[in-house]
Amino acid sequence: MATAVPRNGSLLAVSLQGFVLVGFGGGAETQALLFAVFLALYTMTILGNLTMIVVITLDARLHSPMYFFLKNLSFVDLCYSSVIAPNALANILSSSKVISFEGCAAQLFFFSLLATTEAFLLAVMAYDRFMAICSPLRYPVTMYPMHCARLIMGTYCGGILNSIVQTSLTFQLPFCSSNRIDHFYCDVPPLLQLACGNTALNELLLFGLCGFIIVSTTLAVLVSYGYITVTILRMHSGSGQHKVFSTCGSHMMAVSLFYGTVFVIYAQPGAVTSMAQGKVISVFYTLVIPMLNPLIYSLRNKDVKDALRRLRQRHSLGKKEGE
Repeated sequence: MATAVPRNGSLLAVSLQGFVLVGFGGGAETQALLFAVFLALYTMTILGNLTMIVVITLDARLHSPMYFFLKNLSFVDLCYSSVIAPNALANILSSSKVISFEGCAAQLFFFSLLATTEAFLLAVMAYDRFMAICSPLRYPVTMYPMHCARLIMGTYCGGILNSIVQTSLTFQLPFCSSNRIDHFYCDVPPLLQLACGNTALNELLLFGLCGFIIVSTTLAVLVSYGYITVTILRMHSGSGQHKVFSTCGSHMMAVSLFYGTVFVIYAQPGAVTSMAQGKVISVFYTLVIPMLNPLIYSLRNKDVKDALRRLRQRHSLGKKEGE
């Protein structure tokens, strides 16, 4: 519901009890197809990321910093897809497609927090690989458990800070005549389109903060992998080179997918006005990438595949002993 607040004969703002998430539109067949696609992607995201979390937790051979960070990546992917997908699925089946003002603010807060956390976490994972490959003798001393925990806490602190700034400034704006958000979830760019106040500061912060986060973390990744590439090329062992390239290739694939799509949405001055393109890209980084990450890391990682095989063998032996 939106109630107009007149001032000097003009409509300047509305008192909002809720927003309408327009989504993708289309007829019943289109909505059914969207529901099937969203449900399939979200189901695979849950199964893939939960599998990674369980395997890394149960297999003692994977209790290393690299897999500690990978487990946290799976947790973040699982959470930030869950902030978006269940509500999107419910709205596809709903005729009203309404989300409360508080629910919209909460969705934006947690999505921003988790997406920012993932950006920092990918940079931390690159730093971990840099230390492991370029300084193997110092690695156990540098990447001890407490230091790894602090790095994870740092990623969440960065996410919380960005989320507080973006959410508080966005919801301080007065909203004009429409409460229809041209998106399938609450995000800063479509909300700015509904504002009747001056959004220059919000757009500057969106571009500035997100640009800084993306550029700084991307530079950290590129510098780390620049040193890693030089170190790998100096290796005399062909098998060693292949193993390192396989592990780092998985990470670079995940980094490229995430940063590339996020950059298109948030780190360009004109991104706020491109909602039609933005919705399609948003599906990619809110649902497709969290679904792909477990596949990328498991299919290209021999240690994870070996751990999965050991768990299956352990399960099979347990069933035989039970019989």
